[in-house]
Amino acid sequence: MFARKGAKRSTICDLQRNEVKLIPNDLVEILLNYEGKKINEIKKLYNNEYDSTIEEYFEFLLENEFIFFTDNPESFPKLDLKWDNSSAITNAIIDRDSKSDYDIINVINQLEELNCKHIEIRLYDSVELNEITDILKYLDETESTIISVDFTLPFSNSFTNLEQIISKYKRLTSLKIFSSLEEKFIPPINGNMGYIIYTKKEIKDNSCCGVISKDFFVVNMSLFTESKNNNSCLNRKIGIDVEGNIKNCPSMNQVFGNLSKDSLKKSIHKDKFKKYWNITKDDIKVCRDCEFKYICTDCRVFVKNKDNIYPKPLKCGYNPYTNKWEEWSKNDLINI
Repeated sequence: MFARKGAKRSTICDLQRNEVKLIPNDLVEILLNYEGKKINEIKKLYNNEYDSTIEEYFEFLLENEFIFFTDNPESFPKLDLKWDNSSAITNAIIDRDSKSDYDIINVINQLEELNCKHIEIRLYDSVELNEITDILKYLDETESTIISVDFTLPFSNSFTNLEQIISKYKRLTSLKIFSSLEEKFIPPINGNMGYIIYTKKEIKDNSCCGVISKDFFVVNMSLFTESKNNNSCLNRKIGIDVEGNIKNCPSMNQVFGNLSKDSLKKSIHKDKFKKYWNITKDDIKVCRDCEFKYICTDCRVFVKNKDNIYPKPLKCGYNPYTNKWEEWSKNDLINI
């Protein structure tokens, strides 16, 4: 359990149960400043003026199993919040459209050399299902080191057996179908991890990237520790745009090579490829005051000021000073 203070309220992140609860800032100050002290000692520190409130706080903490009492606190050391990973690249985004001519299997093989575990393939133009299943079959047949694959693709009336595909291929994490006739969610089937999302939203290109939403919050030890120490979006990431350009993210302008002549392994060692990897939410204006900063993804691509790498993501509508979600302006859309 970790408590994080925001501008107006705070959160408790239960990294074992993968849950987050909102709490008042007064409570988080007690948790952060007086850990290891007895309740009566804490009451005295506040001159016994808030005894009933403090008792309510601890009843809440006990009821939710966020704390327990012990006579041997030394037996329970703090969790190590360092983050590391043996992979040179942990995840990749691969963009394709009808004009893309690079070999996606070759890209996957190069990602395996970097020990990449997670890939997202975004298909902007119409696609046949066999193009997807061919990739999934290849991963299964070669016993690939890649453990999860997400597909984003346009709706087609020919998509009639998506649930069977989800059930069959264990590496398939999600199918996100845009330009659909309906909004629909199909949860994981038969205990598998894959799910299907249908959305009416139209996705034309990589400008769809970078949206910050509470729907995308992830409460687990891996993201929490990575967010605390590195950038939660760009750290150990590589992107391939529709033209085969090698980037940090397909939405970025800076290019570090092209698949027609450069390898991924060579490109990631070029100057400035890791420029954004260590920018944490504590470095970013507004985000540093947000109670959700370590369970939220980041975006250094779409920002209001392209000359500053530390502003709040443009596509985040959350205001930690009012605790309200607001609309962000598409008129300000700039990518770096």
